[in-house]
Order: sequence, then C-alpha cells, then structure tokens
Amino acid sequence: MAAALTPEQTAIVKSTVPVLAQHGETITTKFYHDMIAANPSLKNIFNNTHQATGHQARALAGALYAYAANLDDLGKLGPAVELICHKHASLNVKAEHYNIVGEFLLKTMKSVLGDAATEELLDAWGAAYWQLANIMIQKEAQMYAATSYWPEWQDFRIARKEKESEHITSFYFEPVDAKLKLPVFKPGQYVSVSLFVEELDGGVWQARQYSLSDAPGKPYLRISVKKEPGIEIGEPKHMTHTGYLSNILHEKKEVGDVVKLSHPFGDFFFEEKAVEGDTPVVLISAGVGLTCLMSILNTLVEEGGSRPITWIHGSRDSKVRAFKAHVDELAGRERSIHKLYFSSSPAADEVEGQDYDVQGRINLDKIEKDHLFTENKKTQYFACGPTQFMLDVEAKLKSFGVDSERVHMELFGTGGVPKV
Repeated sequence: MAAALTPEQTAIVKSTVPVLAQHGETITTKFYHDMIAANPSLKNIFNNTHQATGHQARALAGALYAYAANLDDLGKLGPAVELICHKHASLNVKAEHYNIVGEFLLKTMKSVLGDAATEELLDAWGAAYWQLANIMIQKEAQMYAATSYWPEWQDFRIARKEKESEHITSFYFEPVDAKLKLPVFKPGQYVSVSLFVEELDGGVWQARQYSLSDAPGKPYLRISVKKEPGIEIGEPKHMTHTGYLSNILHEKKEVGDVVKLSHPFGDFFFEEKAVEGDTPVVLISAGVGLTCLMSILNTLVEEGGSRPITWIHGSRDSKVRAFKAHVDELAGRERSIHKLYFSSSPAADEVEGQDYDVQGRINLDKIEKDHLFTENKKTQYFACGPTQFMLDVEAKLKSFGVDSERVHMELFGTGGVPKV
C-alpha cells in the first residue's frame, strides 16, 4: 500500500490529465485484458458484455481522467464514488480485489507509456490510487457491516414469473433458506442477479443489476426485466449483446429454478424521512425505466396519506407498456394520484384517452403545471430511463424553476449520468 499522497505527487498526477485524455482508453483496455488473463476468477465479477464492447474500458478511462483532474477537490467526485461503491457492494467486491487492480493498473501504465512512465510518475499514481481505494474500501466495509446477516450471495428460488408486457416479465424470488431475513430496502434500489453461464469461457458466473419493482416488506423480492428483442440464445454473438443475461432469464429460467441474489444496494431511492408527508412526488419514466419507480409508487401508496403523486410514463405503444392496469387501479382508488401516458407510436387500434393520453415522446410542456407541482418548492422528482431522456427531463424541469437537488435520476449501465 502506497504512502500518503504528497503535494508534489498531486502535481505529477494532475500533469497526466492530457496523457489520460490521449491514451486513457488504450491503458484501460490493456489493463482489463491483462488483469483478467492473470486472474480468471475475476470473470465472475466483471461484466463480459462491457468487456467485449469496450464500454467498461471507456468508463474506467473517464473515471481516471475525472479523478486526476479533481485530485485536489475530491468532494466533486463524492456522488460518483457513492454510486460505484453501491455497485461494488452488490457484486461483493472485497478489499483484496483492490490490491490486484492497483498492481495491474501501474503495470499497464508502465507498458503503454514506456519511458514517459518514470519512477516518480508511477509512485505518484500508486499513492493516488490508494488514496481513492482506501476511501472506497472503508465505505464498502461500512455497507457490508450494515448487512452482516446477509453475507455475500444468497440462493433464491423463482416463486412466480409473470408477463407484464410484450417485453417485460416480473420474477418473484423467495429465499431457499427459510430463515433468511429479507431486508427492508429503500424503494428505488436494486439487487444483483448472478447466473452461471455455461456458454461463456467454459462456464462462469455473470451478474447484472436489476431494480426492485415492488415495495419493501414483502415475503419476496421482485424484479421486472426487459427481454431485449433480436437475440437468439446460442448464436455466436449473443454473449456480447447488452441484453443476453435478460434473455437467459426470460427463456431459460422457470418457476422453481434457483439463482443467486445480492443484498439490495443503490444510491437512487425515495426516503420517507427525508421528504415531508405532504410533499408532492412526480415519477417520470421511459420504457423499462419504470421498474424502480414502481417500487417507489407502491411504497407511497402503502404508506397512506394524501400526498399528491403524478405518474408519467412513455413507451412505444400499449403492448410494451408494463403495469398499466396496476397503475390505473391505484389511481382509480387514490384520488391523490394523477397518471399520464405518452405513446410515441401507438397502434392503429389504440384509443387516445383510453390506451394512452398523449401521442409522442414525453414532453413536460404538454403536462399541466398543476400536475407537475413546479410552484411547490419542495416537490421531489424521480426520473429513470435512457441517459439522454433523463438529461432532457432535468433540463426542462430546471427551465421551470426546479433546482437540480430535487431532481433524482437513476443510472443505466456502467458510467454515470452527467449533470446539466
């Protein structure tokens, strides 16, 4: 473990920002290749798809660049570190893994940069790496300690499998160990689902994060998974497609099958104690982004009261819109809930005002301000969907006078949601 970072080393690391801009992805691509080749067990942790597509390497290159650029003001990286630690905890990343990453990161820098990787530069980056690694190790240790009754992966049986739309199916998981206490997670959080994939490198475990789609306190954990169309399990390229694990769940996993789940984690959630009981909540989602917001909606309904809630969802058409009957039923008996559906390409037999409310993609300009509660300076907004969709929602809300601290956005995939 390197010594504390000195002012001189800080200056050296910051001086490498242009180098990372030019060679960062080359460094991280070789880093992952060499590290996993020397430590095959890490295939069970790292996402094979993100490795094959280069997404993981690009994300790490961006993270290294951001870290070097903000080395003397690490507070700016707080949200990103929080997000990464939750993902690490859901994958059971441990302190010993940081030793391996640090070793191969420095080796790769030396290999790629050649003579430019002086002893002083490598020492500086070693100290910088361990400065950040120790922060994350301590944070993750605290998270693990808070879930000590649930160590590492746990076996869960698929108790129910219900189709919610043309592409989305819900999986209800119950613990194989009847004595396992289910956590009271925060609505909006996710679990990692780990499956053994025989077709990949002779068989490895692969994990993906899926939002919990029901309120906490149930005798099961529910996720609702979108099956990506156009993938044939067994085709040569299916293992490098972003949706191949979801296809395995849909096509190969049935009621009674056992999978492994992590404890719930995630830094995107609704926390009742932080939001007063009469504060309006607006839930805005596109496509499968509604899953984590469904957990929040169900939680708000179960808590009772008359909190104003607006549910806004966009999809291609009614066939791919999940949970519409459930949301309609809730809105029918809870006068405080207002719902609005956008359909970008409704089918010819769909009826406006019945199957959907507005044709087109979600456009907040087309929603009555009374239903967005923008005049209320306490209103909380939760958005989930593709990155650009979330950024557009945030930008529009800001144009309405909503401060960004009240706009909460969930993350899809590796990386982060840049702030407007």
